[in-house]
Amino acid sequence: MAGGGVKKKSPGPPSRLWGRLHTLWQEKHLVLFKAEYTLLVVSVLWFLEIGINIWVIHKVAYTEIDWKAYMDEVEGVINGTYDYTQLKGDTGPLVYPAGFVYVFTALYYITSHGVNIRLGQYIFAVFYLITLLLVFRIYHRTKKVPPYVFFFVCCASYRIHSIFVLRLFNDPVAMMLLFGAVNLFLDGRWTLGCGLYSLAVSVKMNVLLFAPGLLFLLLSEFGFVRTIPKLSLCAGIQLLLGLPFLMENPIGYMSRAFDLGRQFMFKWTVNWRFLPEWLFLSRYFHLLLLAAHLLTLLLFALRRWKRPGEGILELLKEPRKRKVPAQKITPFMPDLNRKSQIVLILFTSNFIGMCFSRSLHYQFYVWYFHTLPYLLWSGGVKKLAHLLRVLILGLIELSWNTYPSTNYSSAALHVCHLIILLCLWLAPAPAPDPAPAEAHGDGSVKDKRQ
Repeated sequence: MAGGGVKKKSPGPPSRLWGRLHTLWQEKHLVLFKAEYTLLVVSVLWFLEIGINIWVIHKVAYTEIDWKAYMDEVEGVINGTYDYTQLKGDTGPLVYPAGFVYVFTALYYITSHGVNIRLGQYIFAVFYLITLLLVFRIYHRTKKVPPYVFFFVCCASYRIHSIFVLRLFNDPVAMMLLFGAVNLFLDGRWTLGCGLYSLAVSVKMNVLLFAPGLLFLLLSEFGFVRTIPKLSLCAGIQLLLGLPFLMENPIGYMSRAFDLGRQFMFKWTVNWRFLPEWLFLSRYFHLLLLAAHLLTLLLFALRRWKRPGEGILELLKEPRKRKVPAQKITPFMPDLNRKSQIVLILFTSNFIGMCFSRSLHYQFYVWYFHTLPYLLWSGGVKKLAHLLRVLILGLIELSWNTYPSTNYSSAALHVCHLIILLCLWLAPAPAPDPAPAEAHGDGSVKDKRQ
């Protein structure tokens, strides 16, 4: 080459990884505030939670509440008793559906007939970590909440860690399955999701609080006719799991496992401490709460869940025959708004049930704890600043950690619930979705970009 020089190759474009790291460095001050960095923040927090749970298990004393009773109840089944009215533990009769029996029978054998408590704690620590993964995946896919809030979800709640690894309640198992079902709904796997949802109900009946929202979503996605098989699947799973007990004493099983009229003890209530005990125990008060619960659900379904211009009876029709066709979630056309709406409807349905619950006990906190940030950051009040939202989360946490509950802690909990409910009511109704996908006669959807 002339001049003896060698022409150097120009450096190639920076790798994609380097570009991301460069962007991350430039926006490092925004990592905790931009939802795009949710995955990064929750990944760090999840690994920290491994150490936190190990520390809690070894440094904080285990407290016996229901574990021994659970073991006594399933031991009765192992010994051949299938009459639910004859199954009981130290804290009273068995009042959970059959899925509970199967899960805790497995734990009975794994923990050497319930004696190896430490092993049971580690198993529940795994349940906790799986639950966090499922919850974080929901938040990552919907991008509703700034990442700094997840420090509260992970590190600031002593009560949640206690419910999982220091108390070994069945509530965390049910919620772990529930969040798995929500992830499947977001993936568009409605049949499989309904199956997992039914399994969650079979562990503890509180998961039924999500049922009104799930029914609305199923009707919205499929119409009445195509919703029936999915509801049948849910019912069929309950029937199959409960079959040994139904064959022995069907009335006994149904009355115990799905007892909607259970009377709760006033001394354990978290939410109604400021009431006189006679009113707390009154059936008229319970009926009033039930009526308020159903009315609120109906108002949200009519005014906040359905899209403008869509009549409620339109949900009974097949989606392609409606005036406002339902937007399907497909692998080719991920719809962030629709996914957010799915989560919001399910979480709101459950939250309304919590607001009008006849009594909330301390372990019930896990029923809605992981959904609270989503609900707060989905509200329609723009002036509800970040600091105020965090304050509400803190007051709710304080209310659940006040033992025994007081008039002030119960009242504060209701005030926080009311603020969240009003914000959800003021949130704008979902707008009609664009229709980038073309529906075929067989119900499949083809992406127009192909």
